[in-house]
Amino acid sequence: MTEYSVFVPFDPQRGDQILPFAALTQWSTAHRLWQGQGSGGDPYQIFAVAAAHGFRTPCGTGVALMPSRHPFDAALQARTLALTTGHPVTACFGPGSRALQRRMLGAPYASPLTAAREYLTIVRDLLHRGSADLHGEYFACDAELAPVPGPPVELGLGVLRPAMAELAGAVADVAVTWMTPAAYLAGTVVPALRAGAAAAGRPAPRLTAIVPLALERPGRRAADLALAGSGHHLRAPHYTAMLRRAGVTLPAEPGDPSAAAAALVRGGGFLYGSGAELADQLAGFERASVDEIVLNVTGVATAYGRRAALDELRDILVALTAPRHHRP
Repeated sequence: MTEYSVFVPFDPQRGDQILPFAALTQWSTAHRLWQGQGSGGDPYQIFAVAAAHGFRTPCGTGVALMPSRHPFDAALQARTLALTTGHPVTACFGPGSRALQRRMLGAPYASPLTAAREYLTIVRDLLHRGSADLHGEYFACDAELAPVPGPPVELGLGVLRPAMAELAGAVADVAVTWMTPAAYLAGTVVPALRAGAAAAGRPAPRLTAIVPLALERPGRRAADLALAGSGHHLRAPHYTAMLRRAGVTLPAEPGDPSAAAAALVRGGGFLYGSGAELADQLAGFERASVDEIVLNVTGVATAYGRRAALDELRDILVALTAPRHHRP
């Protein structure tokens, strides 16, 4: 059965800023609280502050950018968060854009797939075996992490294209997608995940889709909210390449963000409608074999504020628990 989770829809600078969203996750039907990587505060520390205030929930960090954290530190921080919250942690990583790699490392990874494989291998060895001894092309680690009993840490890989999905099938516990239409997941990502898992002789990883969406309300336009929440991603080449592969008809020129946002809505990368309509649209992700859907109302938070985003998430969760009327 598909689980529904909540995404922190802004870049928090202090742990107390996410307390209302942690409370919503703890007291509602939401399964997990997710936070992406931003420039404001470190997700591990932000979640730890929420736990210190009594809001202990399963957490997901995704997608953390590999150039910003050595894999030893990633393993240590993820395990510490699991011990602090008393719940499993889903720690997800990705290489980021080539531009980010260049800014952080001086040059982009010649092979993001090799870099991601090395990174996850080190983190997994540290968490599961207590030691890692890998000297790869991009990452090296010869170190030990003392075993400590506690909740498990799942390792995830951010996935946009088939090759990374196939790698996730081979090495990850979870594959995480962002802004990916349901049809693209069903037709491209899921088959690649299963192929990678079969080649590695292991079960396919769970699939988590972080889905931008908003309720239809007076005075709103879907494209405006899509642009407010996803404008940065609509300018990133690796996201636009994925969307075009998914059949989203983006403008030929990148200088028209409003048109790109409208195309995202038409292509199913941003969901909009009444509570019942959103439930029907999200059912498409369930049919695409998505195991966890993360509700992302960043567009609402950006346009109307955090309180409006909190109300939005509450209303969507209520709509998702209402009986569905099956249409012939």
